[in-house]
Amino acid sequence: MIALSLAEIAEVVGGQTHDIPDPSVQVTGPVVRDSREVRPGSLFAAFAGERADGHDYAQDVVRAGAVAVLASRPVGVPAIVVEDVQTALGALARHVVQRLGATLVALTGSAGKTSTKDLIAQVLRSKAPTVFTPGSLNNEIGLPLTALSATEETRFLVLEMGARGIGHIRYLTGLTPPRIGLVLNVGSAHIGEFGGREQIAQAKGELVEALPEDGAAVLNADDPLVRAMAARTKAKVVLFGESAEADVRAENVRLTDSGQPSFRLHTPSGAADVTMRLYGEHHVSNALAAAAVAHELGMSAEEIATALSEAGSLSRWRMEVTERPDGVTIVNDAYNANPESMRAALRALAAMGRGRRTWAVLGKMAELGDEALAEHDAVGRLAVRLNVSKLVAVGGIEASWLQLGAYNEGSWGEESVHVSDAQAAVDLLRSELRPGDVVLVKASRSVGLESVAQALLETAAEGEVAAR
Repeated sequence: MIALSLAEIAEVVGGQTHDIPDPSVQVTGPVVRDSREVRPGSLFAAFAGERADGHDYAQDVVRAGAVAVLASRPVGVPAIVVEDVQTALGALARHVVQRLGATLVALTGSAGKTSTKDLIAQVLRSKAPTVFTPGSLNNEIGLPLTALSATEETRFLVLEMGARGIGHIRYLTGLTPPRIGLVLNVGSAHIGEFGGREQIAQAKGELVEALPEDGAAVLNADDPLVRAMAARTKAKVVLFGESAEADVRAENVRLTDSGQPSFRLHTPSGAADVTMRLYGEHHVSNALAAAAVAHELGMSAEEIATALSEAGSLSRWRMEVTERPDGVTIVNDAYNANPESMRAALRALAAMGRGRRTWAVLGKMAELGDEALAEHDAVGRLAVRLNVSKLVAVGGIEASWLQLGAYNEGSWGEESVHVSDAQAAVDLLRSELRPGDVVLVKASRSVGLESVAQALLETAAEGEVAAR
């Protein structure tokens, strides 16, 4: 964070100082909410959660080097006491962002936000110091913490914005007003909470409404609901996609033998070839979105293509590809799932598994509301159409819908199976996997299917030790 005194911070957040001998002492380290992340010079934000109350750690964080605690009550150590810690954190982030000389880039969408954010960050940091959202900390707490991690040297601040209702993105853009706003897509993620795609589009479009006239709205030309958002902004509109009308587009898209996308990138300033290290054709759209942002910030087609070709995965459990010593490939994409990302992952599995046996270990997609049955059925059917060797549906009723969809599409006999839980899936795979097989693991975060991928990798490691 940029250095601020405790007195300055108290004034910004409207708080009262308690047990602070010298209000001129500066916060020079990160602002954190996890006591394990405290560093000398930190400000610790004490949140009261369901399992733990940050106020109980006040003594520990000061001993670890925190300058003070941002708290909702006195805690016996240096503290700035406010009525609401979340509101105060947002106010501090807004103040810091206003003082930065950085360009703010914000993005949202139903699918691909984190992967695209990681791509944008890697492309931009090849040009100048860049701070970006870690993982998918894209809510009312995670976003201010990210903004507060920027320093005087930061030139680009890339912020992922999530939404679970109308007004959420409007609130986030009020804390960190972007100059460039990117909307990736409008899909089915959280459709049960929003009530329909039109409502999702309404919420996502709040991002482009927040842009200044000298800003840029980067919109997906291939998604009609996103493209229509052009009418909701005063900013310049930049289209990306495979459409011939897109300002930034891809031609000659193909997948390598290992399932990595390759294409010719076209921008208004030139064209260049890209071969990505990531897996799956869906990353082409993500790469084009990143390219459109980078082009608006002055990078050439050649610079963008080089950075995209070198970019890797920065966030865990998102198409993490690991090959075991016995030749089995584990694709851990278990961080989250919705219908769009499920379809993309299955197509990536099919591309990676050419000439090899493929396994799709899938669990439920949460928050689909009335669409849940149809969407799970459709994913099960797609697995069959893509000739996935075996579908392993894991969990309760939603998993049974996956397996039923596969069965009704023609997956009879041993081509699909429904198991009760992650351990049952591990037991099945341990007994049936052969060298050369490719295993995709994917479900909504609440299912915890990352444990399947981890167990399969640990099994291989144990086997390698035993063989020695």
